[in-house]
Amino acid sequence: MNKLFDPQTVDVSNFDFNGQYKFNNTKLLRQALTHSSYKRENEVYDNGDASDDNERLEFLGDAILDLVIGDILFKSMPDEKEGNLSKIRAGIVCEESLAKIADILDISQLIILGRGELKSGGRNKSSILADAVEAIIGAIYLDSDYYTCYDFVATIFDHLIVQAENGMLNHDYKSLLQEKLQKDGSVDIKYVTYKEEGPDHKKTFYVKVFCGSKELGIGSGRSKKIAQQEAAKDAMLKGI
Repeated sequence: MNKLFDPQTVDVSNFDFNGQYKFNNTKLLRQALTHSSYKRENEVYDNGDASDDNERLEFLGDAILDLVIGDILFKSMPDEKEGNLSKIRAGIVCEESLAKIADILDISQLIILGRGELKSGGRNKSSILADAVEAIIGAIYLDSDYYTCYDFVATIFDHLIVQAENGMLNHDYKSLLQEKLQKDGSVDIKYVTYKEEGPDHKKTFYVKVFCGSKELGIGSGRSKKIAQQEAAKDAMLKGI
């Protein structure tokens, strides 16, 4: 079989999510990484095991994620009202944020996809990446216990939680920066990609943002769009 369409042969037995967790039952991890498009096309994996998808694990992980993030916010923000806590949690567990977590955990090349989904760039789709993260959380819960799962979530989501608590999560920083710089009139804002690293399927782009000839901020990301947002965010955090 063409290995391009056979990602289940990737060995995940030693995969430990950047040292945060190593599965005892790697079949649970394989299931968490299997998209429904693969199950629709294949009754079994290469080793003869019946194929399964991650939708039930995603359901479980979604519930656990809401509980853990809710608990963390409840304790860290004692003066916040319920409505604002709900909004902050929604920003942390949204598709965009979960896709960022998938990038940090470096799981895109491990996701098991059907041929059609693989051809259409499924590894880079935020929805697929987000679902896989939730499924992994559900799988860790089943592979260990709630407290181990809690620690995993608290660790990998820590930076997003801090950003959300400070009102800096998932904003359109390019628009915010443009509004600030053009408050007193039109100015020349440019985003320059000054470096690219990595293979085609896993590139990292590096961008600088300028106002005229003045450099305001730098950023990086898996796409030029993300890198530009990070550069604008850097400029905003510097108090430009």
